[in-house]
Amino acid sequence: MSALQQLGTDLRRRPGRHNPDAPGWTAIEWLLHPLDDVRASLWCPDSTYQRQGMNDAIALILLRCIGQGRTFWCWTAEDWLQLIGVGTAEFRKSSPGWVDGTARSTLAAYAYLLSGFTDFDRLGGFQRLPLSRRVFGEELVEQAHQQVKRVLYGWGYRIESDVDSRISPVLCQALLLNRSPLLQDLTTEAFARLRQHPAMRRPHIGALHAIQRAVASIGFCEPPPSPFRGRMPEIEGTARPWADWVERWHATSTLAPKTRATARSVLSKIGRWLAEEHPEITEPGQWTRRTCASWIAALDRMSIGDYVQRRGGLGDRQGQPISAETKAGYLTATRAFFRDCQEWEWIPRRFDPTRALATPRTVLAMLGPDPRVIADDIWAKLLWAGLNIQPEDLPTSYNSLRYPLEFLRAVSLAWLFSGQRSAEIARLRVGCVRWQHDGFSIPGDSREVLARDAVCLLDVPTHKTGTAFTKPVDPLLGKAIEAWEAARPSQPILTDRKTGDQVHLLFALRAHAMDKTYINRTIIPALCRKAGVPAADARGAITSHRARSTIASQLYNAKEPMTLFELQAWLGHRSPESTQHYAKITPNTLARAYNDAGYFERNVRTIEVLVDRDAVTSGAAANGEPWQYYDLGHGYCTYTFFEQCPHRMACARCDFYTPKTSSKGQLLEAKDNLQRMRANVPLTDDERAAVDDGQAALDKLLERLADIPTPSGATPRQIGIPAQATLLPVIAVNQKPT
Repeated sequence: MSALQQLGTDLRRRPGRHNPDAPGWTAIEWLLHPLDDVRASLWCPDSTYQRQGMNDAIALILLRCIGQGRTFWCWTAEDWLQLIGVGTAEFRKSSPGWVDGTARSTLAAYAYLLSGFTDFDRLGGFQRLPLSRRVFGEELVEQAHQQVKRVLYGWGYRIESDVDSRISPVLCQALLLNRSPLLQDLTTEAFARLRQHPAMRRPHIGALHAIQRAVASIGFCEPPPSPFRGRMPEIEGTARPWADWVERWHATSTLAPKTRATARSVLSKIGRWLAEEHPEITEPGQWTRRTCASWIAALDRMSIGDYVQRRGGLGDRQGQPISAETKAGYLTATRAFFRDCQEWEWIPRRFDPTRALATPRTVLAMLGPDPRVIADDIWAKLLWAGLNIQPEDLPTSYNSLRYPLEFLRAVSLAWLFSGQRSAEIARLRVGCVRWQHDGFSIPGDSREVLARDAVCLLDVPTHKTGTAFTKPVDPLLGKAIEAWEAARPSQPILTDRKTGDQVHLLFALRAHAMDKTYINRTIIPALCRKAGVPAADARGAITSHRARSTIASQLYNAKEPMTLFELQAWLGHRSPESTQHYAKITPNTLARAYNDAGYFERNVRTIEVLVDRDAVTSGAAANGEPWQYYDLGHGYCTYTFFEQCPHRMACARCDFYTPKTSSKGQLLEAKDNLQRMRANVPLTDDERAAVDDGQAALDKLLERLADIPTPSGATPRQIGIPAQATLLPVIAVNQKPT
């Protein structure tokens, strides 16, 4: 150490000032020799400035040996970290003023080669590319970059820059951790080790996944495993046997992964409820009908937050009653669990899950169609925004990566026009659009006359409720999809999430399928901002599924509406009952149908009334003289309470009746002081049937009225008019107001 102290500033070995014959250099030759060997192996740009920076790095190492009183052979990772610094600012603060900034990268190279230092994640904003070039040489590192870049470039990783800026740092770090610049050394086992290395933090895993896919396509390793979206937490708060039964069912069931996960959560809550209310029951084989009834009662009174394992994210909803939909879903999961356990002969059949765990009628009564249709004015603005969307309308990631415009427009119009679920849109295949005219296929880019009137058909893959089918869509959507297919980079074959088939997914870029939540999380908020509408309305947040309900309701309420069965085929439902949850009759359509039904006109008829004004003004009406005459077509009725007469629609010609052919009737029509008015006459069911249904109903009415007294006191039978010979006077009665 004394020799190092004697050399002092000469440790920097500046040209013209360095004395290699000084006694101190001979004394530390054993210490300096390995440092010079490392410097000779490092790649360095051919410049005096860069070479001097490497000498400065050696000087810093020797000075730190003086400060610690021990050689660098004994240094730990913490010692090297203190020398390199957790950031550029700290490095400059702890180093002499003559040290250049390039020395930090060289120090990391010395730490890497001399002691195997790989704690790159603790170096702050540290550039891996200069370090990898110094260690392996610029040519080998660039060769590895070009090989990976060539594959990823073809998959669409290039957007605005030459290569995705996330890939280069992770690739350099992977080469350093693998201690080789050659891609063929990045084997499947090497990638597995890299994923477990502390320096590979969570943000790096996505880029490492892409790198392994590129290396696998070259042929040096196997494709990476599917990205793991988070491990399900261990079931807590239940009896251990119950948790084991739940895990066993979860591992055996063939339900969709999301459905299994939801059911597992419900069964975990049941286990916590059992531990609290029925601790003696620890296995599903111990359940009886009484246990089922107790669970249904507890579920009916359950609140949000009860029997949960984690309360984070509940917020203000905690303590509120759970909805009817949630209750029905919990019982569905419970029935599936016990049904499977019984059918697989895991437990004895002590009760029927379908009956013992049936959803109560009080809950079923609250379940029904609730399409949550978006208002027409808001929907029109969203359509405009989708037709005019631009890349700048959507947020970008930290490295300014965006999907291409053709991609954004095709996804937006698929949401606005296809009427499909977001998961189904994400699973559309390349070539899903076809053009057809009168049953004949036509190329989409055809300029023939027939192509102008061609129908655009969309092939929908196997979906939630049925198999694959084909539906007509707006040509705007077909042209947008074809524009994206023309601009779409070549992608590797991907796995369909639903069917497990190896297919070419339409909405795939950078060797990844579009996430099914992309429409809800990105597209819809962007369209709402562009259209100037809120992202939520009185019915809740605007989601991808609400577009399906809105389109279905508009097709059902159009001027030339689709029938329920046509709409069922267009939506891809198995039964019309499912379609009814989407097709909602609008108030305008309902009002039109109500008016067309003529409810008021059906139950009320109008009759013409003649009012004798002279009889009213002269006082004759007060003395009992007739002053109003109801025109029955064949005669006049002077009964003041005509609307209360049971024979009004089948006049029995009592004393209040005046035939038009009589002299009194002719004198009445000759008066010029008569005022003509209209009066509404409500009809009974029998009277309405007589008017609407014809002679048979009329005869039945007359037969019923044969012994009913008229206003004058005598019955039709006493008057002597046979019922079957009397005609119903409907000429004037059937007239409607003009």
